[in-house]
Amino acid sequence: MTVSLHNTGGTAVRSGTVTFGTHIIGALGIDWATIESTAPLPTPIAPRTRKAKTWTVCVDTWRVPLGMHVETRDVSVEWE
Repeated sequence: MTVSLHNTGGTAVRSGTVTFGTHIIGALGIDWATIESTAPLPTPIAPRTRKAKTWTVCVDTWRVPLGMHVETRDVSVEWE
């Protein structure tokens, strides 16, 4: 998953985390579960700049039975 981060503030982002919400979707489109995973932000991010980063989001195979699939739908960022 590639996320573009834009620091619109006046100081550099020095640390933080990104959280991904990966949904387990059944064959009929029912959302059975959401698995969260976190990763550190690619810091520092200078003021008024953009930085893109690609993360691999994984889910254990036993969580995705035959006929189901995964979709990473939610992304949130917390920085300091």
